[in-house]
Amino acid sequence: MRRFGRFELRALLNKSARSMLWVVYDARLGQELYLCMPRVAPNSAAAMEHWQKMAQAASRVQHPNLAHVIEIGQVEQWPFVAYDRALGETLDERLARQSAPLPVEAAEWVCQYLEGLAFAHEAGHAHRDVQCCTLIIGANNQVRVLGLEVAQEVFPATVDFNTVTRRAVRESAAEDVLCVGLLLHRILSGRPVLEQNDLQAVVQQMQPLGRELVRLGWETPHPIPDPLRAICNRASDRQARQRYHIARSLLRALDGWRTTAASDQGGPIALLMDKLQRIGHLPSTSPNLSRIGAGLERQHSSTLSALVLQDMALSLELLRRVNLSLKQNGAPVDGTVLNMQRAIAMLGLDGVQQAARALKPWPGPLSELQATMLRSLMKRVHRAGQIAQVLRPAGYDGEVVYLITVMQNLGRLLLQYHFPDDAQQIRQLMQPPEPTEDQPHPQGMTEQAAAYAVLGCDLEALGAAVAKHWSLGEELVHMIRRQPPEAAVRHPSNDADLLRLTCSLANELVDALTQVEARRQPAVEAATRRYARALGLGLQDIKQALNPETPPPPTFDAQQPPALVDAPRASALRKRLTGGATG
Repeated sequence: MRRFGRFELRALLNKSARSMLWVVYDARLGQELYLCMPRVAPNSAAAMEHWQKMAQAASRVQHPNLAHVIEIGQVEQWPFVAYDRALGETLDERLARQSAPLPVEAAEWVCQYLEGLAFAHEAGHAHRDVQCCTLIIGANNQVRVLGLEVAQEVFPATVDFNTVTRRAVRESAAEDVLCVGLLLHRILSGRPVLEQNDLQAVVQQMQPLGRELVRLGWETPHPIPDPLRAICNRASDRQARQRYHIARSLLRALDGWRTTAASDQGGPIALLMDKLQRIGHLPSTSPNLSRIGAGLERQHSSTLSALVLQDMALSLELLRRVNLSLKQNGAPVDGTVLNMQRAIAMLGLDGVQQAARALKPWPGPLSELQATMLRSLMKRVHRAGQIAQVLRPAGYDGEVVYLITVMQNLGRLLLQYHFPDDAQQIRQLMQPPEPTEDQPHPQGMTEQAAAYAVLGCDLEALGAAVAKHWSLGEELVHMIRRQPPEAAVRHPSNDADLLRLTCSLANELVDALTQVEARRQPAVEAATRRYARALGLGLQDIKQALNPETPPPPTFDAQQPPALVDAPRASALRKRLTGGATG
């Protein structure tokens, strides 16, 4: 019988380039243990002392997702860390005895693993050899991290460990996160990554160290949702700068998808709803509007409407209040009001003043740079609304079209205000990476894929969830979803689709105008071709909409009623959105 000191060696569960994991029997305790030890023994007495010191410190880090250490010891020149075998089975053992887990279950396991790993990283420790065998699954799917600080960095025997430990931990922590992404890839794909069981060997073959590209294939045991696929692929992106570098970042994206998949109000949506309750949706850009109404009682409602529409936050707040009031009073499902004049008439000047006072003044909790980014986004959204007004079909209210265009950007606006760091991370992922010989013309992520990779859900889902929370009705929730950029644009079958496509085109045109000059005109022409047949518009119509000089685009007319501005025809949808009766 093979022995290691007093331990009886029963099974070698894993052997990587950096560590080994054994199942042993301890006669003194009368139980089986996991025994973790480095693959290479410390090369000096100082190195052994440093190993023992770091392992002891790691054992004192307590977290529900970190395995409790039974013993730290040494047999001859080989140190070890012992854990109770009763904690559960390794991921390798689980995958060997049952069919591939569902994606939600896989995400649950990895999220728990990341919880423990992130806590250890924040305590100043790294794992350095994340493998499938270091993920222990116990009763009730409780996951724990095994082997923390076992595979320590190997330094020359004469090195001063105190001067290099901090740098080594920081670099190793980023490598830990990469290996967790590979571990997720292994579970979802149902096969070893690059046909290698040792994830460290995979890292050495991946770019930029090697030449291999790791992406989740399409032949998987279960269909993989797009958000989860984007998260998994970003974790192992060929460009190191595109990957997750902090365990909390990967945890947040993965947990955001997992909780959103389990519930429509989970993950980032639940966090956003909490922020809406505490600090509102957007800050007011016009502080004097809290005293609105003075001297305007006898003016036409279009004058007050034009003033309110200058403040995006107040416009959204009035829509929220008036539609919530309609719902509370038992209005029909299709009774959504999306016209500012109608909203003001229903709430009255006192209601408008109350709404203005309820808003936080600019810039709210944002820093100067974050406020600049939000203001820039608001200007883009306002420009898109103006373009949509010019392009709108005859008979549709200009305010309605403008506000639908704004609402198509609701998720982006709320993200920039409430999660500015995430918004910045999404923009960075959308930037093309540095060109290489293999990929001389690389492409950045799409906005949807980048949002999946950062939040675990897309921005349309954020906006739709808030619109539902504001009781804006299913028809409007459909209209505020932009036309997907990869989907063909088909001829609209009803009023709602016609407005949705018109506003989507306006938003795509503004996105095209923000590109570098060489790509600007081709992007505008591409957007025009996409929508030309469905909306009956040509390039000349688009040029007129983009050029505010000849002729000037229609805007909110403060001198004459909207009935004189929009004369050609009135649709049933328009009457419902403006609060009129359907004839």
